[in-house]
Amino acid sequence: MTTLIWVAVVVIALVAVALVAALVIRQRRRDQLRSRFGPEYDRLIAEHDNRREAEQELLAREQRHSELDIRPLAEESRDGYAQRWSEVQERFVDAPGFAVTEADQLVTAVMSERGYPTENFEQKLSDLSVGHAETLDHYRKAHEISGHAARKEASTEDLRQAMVHYRVLFDELLQETTQGR
Repeated sequence: MTTLIWVAVVVIALVAVALVAALVIRQRRRDQLRSRFGPEYDRLIAEHDNRREAEQELLAREQRHSELDIRPLAEESRDGYAQRWSEVQERFVDAPGFAVTEADQLVTAVMSERGYPTENFEQKLSDLSVGHAETLDHYRKAHEISGHAARKEASTEDLRQAMVHYRVLFDELLQETTQGR
């Protein structure tokens, strides 16, 4: 009978150790995702019914991103895009709505040359979230203001804010490497 008790104690201890290990692994993965995705992690947690679904989506984003051929820009491309941005900013004075549209197109062009798919906005956000999570809210806000501008519902100050938001992502995309790579 004492042997049976010892076996039961050992089995219970092993199960307890396995459960603790699983919890530690899950917490470590959660911390890594939170660190990598920053505010995007919190936004997805709030958006999904449960944490596990949100974390699975983030892991899927990482997997998709790892399959993309994201590459740095050549120096002459970076210089060309920087020059084009300066021109867009100059046009803002006379045609702010048009400049915001150009800024959006310029960001998309940089993304495309870097190797990001650019077919739809939600997919762009998803792909950018892996390496540029900290600037994603800027891109969302700029895109939202651009939508208002297209409907003639944006003030000049709104359009100026859109330019500022686009500039944050634009500057980051011009950098030689993406975060986390």
